[in-house]
Amino acid sequence: MAHNPHDTLPGVFTADTLPGDSRQARQQARRQLIAEAVMAEGAVRIEDLTARFGISLMTAHRDIDEMVERGLLHKSRGVVSATSTSLVESSDIYRATRQLEEKQAIAEVAASYLEPGQALFMDDSTTVFQLVRQLYAKAPLTVITNSLTLMNELRNGRDITLMGLGGQYHPWCNAFMGRMTREEIASLRADIFFVSMSAIVDDAVFHQSAETVETKRAMFESAQKRILLMDHTKFGRRALHRFADLREFDVVIVNQGTPLPLLRRMQDNGVNVVVAPVKRTAGSPE
Repeated sequence: MAHNPHDTLPGVFTADTLPGDSRQARQQARRQLIAEAVMAEGAVRIEDLTARFGISLMTAHRDIDEMVERGLLHKSRGVVSATSTSLVESSDIYRATRQLEEKQAIAEVAASYLEPGQALFMDDSTTVFQLVRQLYAKAPLTVITNSLTLMNELRNGRDITLMGLGGQYHPWCNAFMGRMTREEIASLRADIFFVSMSAIVDDAVFHQSAETVETKRAMFESAQKRILLMDHTKFGRRALHRFADLREFDVVIVNQGTPLPLLRRMQDNGVNVVVAPVKRTAGSPE
């Protein structure tokens, strides 16, 4: 299976000495680390980043410019800063490292609902992305997605029929959305829709992007079974646009560590909630 650049986070990079595929993976991982450093500190001098990551000033500017284009960072007069909008939380380069073990545990449980021969809608969320490594054991499968990240990961997948949805490309989430995308979705039918969202508020799920909600809703309407994947941090967030009630999903999978009162509330409200046990790796915080 293709390497996921978010899995490895080396500290110092010499990109010029790396082969093509490895260089691209290290570049992506380095940009992730730069983004996290800037988000943690608010603003950082670009010269300080060159020393911290062992890269040239030209490489630092190239990395930062790519993230500026995606709406993740701002650059002005030698200083790079984090954007203050909710788009920061939505960026795939940022989201990919949040609650990774929890997302992997949730994806492992989600895979238990798969059967060979099924057609799946998979959204552009980083939680659903963790399902990729589980797909091959359930193949043959047909995967329908608007996520360019998923398309690239599955393009050489054995016994995986990949159907990429087109439309308007959105760099901040590396995915296609909009009217064209929704029209393609409406012409298809899938067995399962795997989806994650930004927040759970008052027994419903929300997202900060209206266009994301519209695109995911089209998949929701075109799937026989809908499975929501949400780690415990989503219960403490707020987002603007309502997507669906929790009871509208056939299954809601959360991770171990979700507060017991929240689990009881969902169960009392008729939500089919399943708790995924988290397997901590050595050195992981409890």
